[in-house]
Amino acid sequence: MNVTAWNIAVVGAGPVGLALALHASRLLPQAAITLYDARPAERDVSGDPRTLALSLGSVQLLQRLGVWPAALAEAITEVHVSQTPGSAVLPLGEPEVRIRAADLGEAQLGAVLAYGQLVAPLQQAWEAAVADEPGRLASRFGTPVSAIKPLHSGVEIDAGIAEAYDLAVVAEGGVFAEQSRKAVARDYRQTAWVGTVTLEGATPGRAFERFTRHGPAALLPLPHGADGAARASLVWCVASDDDPVRELNAAQRLAVLASIFPPEAGRFVALTPLKEFALGLNAERSLVNGRTVRIGNAAQTLHPVAGQGLNLGLRDVYELVSLLRWSDDIDAALRRADWARAADRWTMIAATDFLARSFTWKLPGAALARGLGLAALQAVPGARGFLARQMMFGSR
Repeated sequence: MNVTAWNIAVVGAGPVGLALALHASRLLPQAAITLYDARPAERDVSGDPRTLALSLGSVQLLQRLGVWPAALAEAITEVHVSQTPGSAVLPLGEPEVRIRAADLGEAQLGAVLAYGQLVAPLQQAWEAAVADEPGRLASRFGTPVSAIKPLHSGVEIDAGIAEAYDLAVVAEGGVFAEQSRKAVARDYRQTAWVGTVTLEGATPGRAFERFTRHGPAALLPLPHGADGAARASLVWCVASDDDPVRELNAAQRLAVLASIFPPEAGRFVALTPLKEFALGLNAERSLVNGRTVRIGNAAQTLHPVAGQGLNLGLRDVYELVSLLRWSDDIDAALRRADWARAADRWTMIAATDFLARSFTWKLPGAALARGLGLAALQAVPGARGFLARQMMFGSR
């Protein structure tokens, strides 16, 4: 185990940055760790309703950290991926793939919960760790970082006062529309409309992804509301230049959603106001630049078609800390981390980019190709299991 007394700065106190700081504080007991974030510590984040889809691997990491709020999360036990009728005509009927946790010998494929319900316990655990070891761990909430400058054997963090560190881990990502463009960038000219639907007759734990001629739409199961009603998080992606959602009222949107998703999703009875987000790809070619490492959305912002953005970030956390733990050469550990994460990152980047762009193609066979792909995944022995393991744990 590494016993080097490194001085590490973590920039960004979202779920990825907090998980990194907490995980590193436990597995790198000699390292001094300082967490920076522009958000004041006293700002209550627990009520932030943004929805997070977490893979089984992510759930297991958070359980290991002791911060998984199981009572607030809804387990995903089945995923149903299909294409709307009329998108492609296949001899065997509507193309679909069904992945069930029970078929893989697992209790769940992943889980869904609100952003604030994850960040709040992560921050609480981190602040408790800081209180226990104030000489080694520190929080700089309410302290935005204005610059990170390379030094001969480290970095300089400028947050009002310049301080030197051996390593900076940047986990401050944000959304695509607000980011400066990275080395690999593509604007899909698509909009994600996000909200919550209330359903009748929905099967608990079942998630849906539906490929339509406008783009993918997804329903992620949420814990039942206070009134006992079934709820699901909606992500509805459409072309920005020919947006079929924007001018619809709530009743019209409900009617369209009922026509998009299969009947087994349940009956759509209510819909919250929808928020819109521009979609694109924005990725660094490498996680590492000198002694600065970017992880999570700071390294790769993806289309939500596969729901893997946060999961990639948490896998970045696990791999980086694991390699730092067993090395006394920080530069060698960073090179190994960059190499070790490459296959997982670029497999997911390529897959989501291909799917996202396929909805913009005007080729007459695009929908047919997607339908054939779904049919093959359902029919070929082992294919669904392989895909499920990729989604749950990434490329290993």
